[in-house]
Amino acid sequence: MRVLIIKTSSMGDVVHALPAISDMAQAIPGIQIDWLVEKSFAAMPQQHRAVQRVITLQWRKWRKSLRTPETQAAIRGWLAEMRQQRYDLIIDLQGLLKSAAFACFAQGPRAGYDWHSIREPLASLFYSRKGQVARNLHAVDRCRQLAAQVLNYSLPATPPDFGLQASAEAWTPGPGPFAALIPCASRPEKLWPQADWIAMAKRLRERGLNVAVMWGSPQEEERAREIAQAVGGNVPPFLSVAQVGDTLAHASLVIGLDTGMTHLAAAHGRPTLGIYCDHEPGLAGVTGPGQVLSLGGKGHVPTLAAVLQAMNSFQSA
Repeated sequence: MRVLIIKTSSMGDVVHALPAISDMAQAIPGIQIDWLVEKSFAAMPQQHRAVQRVITLQWRKWRKSLRTPETQAAIRGWLAEMRQQRYDLIIDLQGLLKSAAFACFAQGPRAGYDWHSIREPLASLFYSRKGQVARNLHAVDRCRQLAAQVLNYSLPATPPDFGLQASAEAWTPGPGPFAALIPCASRPEKLWPQADWIAMAKRLRERGLNVAVMWGSPQEEERAREIAQAVGGNVPPFLSVAQVGDTLAHASLVIGLDTGMTHLAAAHGRPTLGIYCDHEPGLAGVTGPGQVLSLGGKGHVPTLAAVLQAMNSFQSA
């Protein structure tokens, strides 16, 4: 049996879909799994032990210049790759009109959430096989339940298996154990006060941990450097998504905002503390095989004292 997974973005959403792949591989021996994903996030499905082929697209880039020859040539190449293989089932784990449309360019029957379970109900009209999944579940559980329903296997009672295989070669801030801080996010509403990051990082340094402050854009790099310089920490060079995952997989502790890097660290089994300032963690809280905890929520910015207390519980565990 061969299936194609549609889950293109963003980083955290891709991470949350990984355990469904592990479930499929365990439930259906010999299944071949391909995955359609935005090129910038391709490293995550590529590092999953059960994914055979990763098809990439760059819709975020293409939609800004659809009429240019370069974009049209890139789209033609993507379409040809989508049509190379016929699938027994194409599973849209994203549940958007956009992702349902992408699924239509592959060959095979399509599956996804039903009208009442999906984020954009019209997308369900594109599927011939549909699953009914409660919308108040965590994103990981929603993906796992949908896959089990449309592929007709029993949902495992085991904890989520993210299936990631990290490389032994990773950037580190130096010899000895280190904590990775992720103080940057896609929206300013998600940010935690910079003075609190510095105070927390100083406490980590006092306890003998090196500190690595992660970033992903020039603006985020500036913020990371300000925090690192205040505490004698380190800032990595620009890292690819694969390199970020490898680095986080070697951290002794990860503390980050509600962002993809934080979810990736938890997926690698690292002790991970998530700081939520503008989103309820119930549907997308930090989850993984290691010790994890999510603090805060919509309109409830965690205090420095609360974060330090949680950090202490991680270090004593």
